[in-house]
Amino acid sequence: MNGLACQKFPPENDTEKLPVLKIRELKSGIGDDCDYATTDVHSEYIVNAGDVIFAWSASLMVKIWHGQTCILNQHLFKVTSEEFPKWFYYHWCKFHLDEFIAISQAHATTMGHIKRGDLDTAIVTVPPKDELNNMNNKMSPILEKLESNNKQIQTLQNLRDTLLPKLMSGEVRVSY
Repeated sequence: MNGLACQKFPPENDTEKLPVLKIRELKSGIGDDCDYATTDVHSEYIVNAGDVIFAWSASLMVKIWHGQTCILNQHLFKVTSEEFPKWFYYHWCKFHLDEFIAISQAHATTMGHIKRGDLDTAIVTVPPKDELNNMNNKMSPILEKLESNNKQIQTLQNLRDTLLPKLMSGEVRVSY
């Protein structure tokens, strides 16, 4: 699902708003200078930790979002499936990423991108249901661990960003 042109959905007040997830935030996380949009959007445009996000314009990439809840901006797809497990569609997106990057570079004029047709022609091999279930029993715990590790990394980075300035200024000291 493609994101919104979030500039058309400005926040109406300071309490009913969420940060906008753009390509920049997908790369480096939500920063102090991010844009905000109203929470009054359809729930499918809300991005939560654990959602698979595919940037299809400029810097093509596929990531499992591990930041705070935000609004999906244009040039990003939120990839979901009711039929297949997350690890399956996440890895197929990653499998095709080099191909998509080559396509975007081949017809780039100002900002490279891929088109919906490029996605439609990407071939995905689907195993028989029993094999997919067997694979799911092995892959789902790995993906859950990856998501848990990313959450811990985010917590540690936030702690570092809070403590480091205090250590540098002498406000906080480390004793042995």
